[in-house]
Amino acid sequence: MRDGPSSSTAKPGAANRRSAWFLVRFVVLLVVFYAIVASHPVNDAVIVPFTSAIARVSAVILNVLGEQVTVNGTEIRSSRFAVAIENGCNGVETALLFGAAVLAFPAPWKRRLLGLVLGFVAIQIINLVRVVSLFLVGVHWPALFGTSHTILWQSIVVLCGVLLFLLWAAREARARQRQVAVEETDRGAPKPR
Repeated sequence: MRDGPSSSTAKPGAANRRSAWFLVRFVVLLVVFYAIVASHPVNDAVIVPFTSAIARVSAVILNVLGEQVTVNGTEIRSSRFAVAIENGCNGVETALLFGAAVLAFPAPWKRRLLGLVLGFVAIQIINLVRVVSLFLVGVHWPALFGTSHTILWQSIVVLCGVLLFLLWAAREARARQRQVAVEETDRGAPKPR
């Protein structure tokens, strides 16, 4: 073991600078991502087809659950209820929020990319549960649809994205601490003769 302050306490302002740089990178990435997604060519070529795919997968799940639904583009329709999946309801915004946070976080690129993929998949699974459950609420409890859509599920999806990032970041921070501890131990170990 080494005497003296550890690398985590050697520079008191270092943690504040890292936090500030994380925040700057996060905001810049978020603005860039939203600008790209908001552009008409990207929206028309990527986001609308992606949203249509969400509608088709949701329709398959709803049909398995006994609802007789059809899909037209981003609209899911039955004889009793119809819903159109719009931007903001496709999980893309939450995925962008999560992606900007992961990319801004100081972790090895391989682990960031793995975090992006796993987080995106998790967010989309949560969003599929959202779409299916909202359709079922619309069919069986239409008076609750508005509240479920705008307050409950919108909050849940964003919160899940934030929680996924916090879990991923905590895991990465622990991995970094273990790596630093190993490096410090290796530096303090006697050299073989």
